[in-house]
Amino acid sequence: MGRESYRDRAFVVRTYDFGEADRVVVLLTRSHGLVRSVAKGVRKSKSRFGSRIQPFVDVDIQLYPGRNLDTITQADTVGYYGTGIIDDYDRYTAACAILETAERLSYADADTDSFLFDEIAHAFRRLPVTAHPTLVVDAFIVRATAHAGWGLSLFNCANCGRPGPHHAFHSQIGGAACVHCRPPGSFDVEEETLHLLWLLAQNDTPQVRDRAEAQAEAQASKTTVHQAHRLATHHLQWHMESALKTLRIMEQA
Repeated sequence: MGRESYRDRAFVVRTYDFGEADRVVVLLTRSHGLVRSVAKGVRKSKSRFGSRIQPFVDVDIQLYPGRNLDTITQADTVGYYGTGIIDDYDRYTAACAILETAERLSYADADTDSFLFDEIAHAFRRLPVTAHPTLVVDAFIVRATAHAGWGLSLFNCANCGRPGPHHAFHSQIGGAACVHCRPPGSFDVEEETLHLLWLLAQNDTPQVRDRAEAQAEAQASKTTVHQAHRLATHHLQWHMESALKTLRIMEQA
């Protein structure tokens, strides 16, 4: 039985040149997980869909299955999120960090699990209007890792369940740590930081986002925002067992 082409929505998470005119495109799709594909002839000036196969574009894409790479046969733009992102360094690096995180947390043949795709779209809509791009990254991290089974306990002690608020955090035990359970190497944190992370982990509604940003502003709070970002990225990279390139770039900014 012949293989049939299929259609899906997708974000481009990574590309690299292949041959003289082709490009390998790694896609985070809405219904098929992570898909490695090739866009043939896309680097030619007369390519019919070259401008659509780029980051920060929600694209409706048709692919034909291949042995190693699926072939992109059609691509139509559904939404463009680059405005307000590509011309701002902090927002651009934050968006790239979101895409790299999604790639690392996704997997092929994810059936109909659209969570990561939808979270990317939410984050890209938020980035141009937020005063704190790192909070958008952190919200994506804590929600995506929770969806992957690595949710954080941010009020009760993650080890013994003792009610908080607590003032220590350790990724290995899964979040907040009380004075009796805190392992060596735990982060000392303010309870406002853990509350901010808790807000970011909640359902992504305008009310919750506004409360999170209001708390960040009220704390003076480069310290709170910086601590939250440090904890979220450490949590992700502990589970990934390696650093993410884009997060290192954000830290150098």
